[in-house]
Amino acid sequence: MTVQPHYYKFWRDLIQPKGFEVEKESLTSTYGKFYIRPLERGYGVTLGNSLRRVLLSSMMGSAVSAVKFEGVLHEFSTMPDVLEDVTDIILNLKEVRFRQADAEPKTVRISKVGPGKVLASDIQLTDGLEVLNPDQPIATLGKDAKFEAEIVVSFGRGYVEAEGREQDLGVGFIPVDSLHSPIRRVNYNVSAARVGQRTDYDALTLEVWTDGSLKPEESVSLGSKILKEQLQVFLNFDEDIEPEEVEETSATPQFNENLFRSVDDLELSVRSAN
Repeated sequence: MTVQPHYYKFWRDLIQPKGFEVEKESLTSTYGKFYIRPLERGYGVTLGNSLRRVLLSSMMGSAVSAVKFEGVLHEFSTMPDVLEDVTDIILNLKEVRFRQADAEPKTVRISKVGPGKVLASDIQLTDGLEVLNPDQPIATLGKDAKFEAEIVVSFGRGYVEAEGREQDLGVGFIPVDSLHSPIRRVNYNVSAARVGQRTDYDALTLEVWTDGSLKPEESVSLGSKILKEQLQVFLNFDEDIEPEEVEETSATPQFNENLFRSVDDLELSVRSAN
């Protein structure tokens, strides 16, 4: 499909944002505030809401997907001399945030005796895996407690239900609902922006909170890339439009032929000839 040249001109005339501005004073590994301006009226909500939804639903990250406890058959069990039951321990494990160097599942272990607390820092990590919140509590052990666990950490997208994972796990492993998204929260706000004498343009402010496995500015770039790829299917026309043809004019100046005739040949009146 070919777009008519006059349509092409109008969408090219839409105002373009001057850039992607980062508020450097507040930028951290888990928080970023960004400004996109100016935008055509209504585009602030369009872009802000679209980016927010993509960021919350489509970012990749690591999470606990299965766990096996020594002497435990199912998630409704209890462990000797451990304050929390197995369900609460699994909920605590789901709060542990990881960053991994590749997409392969990792199996890690915890081995600890009481008394004391089991923290995320007690996880015996493999190469390419890092715990981002080592102070996250997992369990509380009495003096006679012995805590042994194997944990599977998987890389994925969004929320993945435990149902259907049993066939992929070994004997004794309990599948876990996992939230892989590194995005904790996204806010956007639209305000007025001035361009020249006009004040009806949009300015978009975007705030992103992450778990630290993905930088806020990286998440916005990835979310924008996903949006672009999804919209690409609608671009079913040729953008290589030739400029409108302009009627050519001769470069040679045109002279009045009478300028080259003698006065006698012009048949002027007596008054004009004098």
